[in-house]
Amino acid sequence: MPFDASEYGRRIADVYDETYAHLDTDAAVERLAALADGGGVCEFGIGTGRLALPLLARGLAVAGIEGSPEMAAGLRAKPGGERIEVAVGDFARTRVPGAYALVVLAFNTIFALPDQAAQVACFRNAAAHLRPGGRFVVEAWVPDPGAFRAGAALRPVRVAGDEVLLEAALLHPAEQRMTTTKIRITDSGTRLLPANHRYAWPAELDLMAQLAGMTRESRWADWAGGPFTDDSRAHVSVYRMPEAA
Repeated sequence: MPFDASEYGRRIADVYDETYAHLDTDAAVERLAALADGGGVCEFGIGTGRLALPLLARGLAVAGIEGSPEMAAGLRAKPGGERIEVAVGDFARTRVPGAYALVVLAFNTIFALPDQAAQVACFRNAAAHLRPGGRFVVEAWVPDPGAFRAGAALRPVRVAGDEVLLEAALLHPAEQRMTTTKIRITDSGTRLLPANHRYAWPAELDLMAQLAGMTRESRWADWAGGPFTDDSRAHVSVYRMPEAA
């Protein structure tokens, strides 16, 4: 099937904020504000504004690209959301005006793109949005095929008194793809939230950055800046454009 950039948001927009309320947003915003250093920020996959609105509240100019009109509407409905320019479209190709100090692609969203070519295009699109010396920040998990048994896995994502969030996944290693569905169980019932992934190892993302004219500046295990090691299950990678000649 052709890639539909709006599909994920269309299915999850009405419960997105409550489903991911457990994420460490404060540490991410602190790190991103420091990396922007007062400059403008463009977020690819801006969603309902989990990161964008706190960055805006810090006085930064913020814009974004979002595949789903429903997610973009959720952002615009929040206080301050009307001040953020959002282009609806595929963030591998869609542009918003301006040159930014920082482009952000958080919460594994690079893997939402369907194949390697689209991911390379995304890095090039990020570079096209950056001013000289600007940074592109990617947050993603580290692939772990060993977590699958016979090509399948079922894992708890969150277990709380008012919600259980599970993830069922099938692995397709020949194409570096995962077919996944999150199962959200609450007092209101059960929701199925599909979100497929084309995963890539950190070194592959580094090569994509090189193809887009960027070099890796930093890599941490988390937004707090913990060291990235053999045991790290996620990474925050910072790529940088050359300074003007």
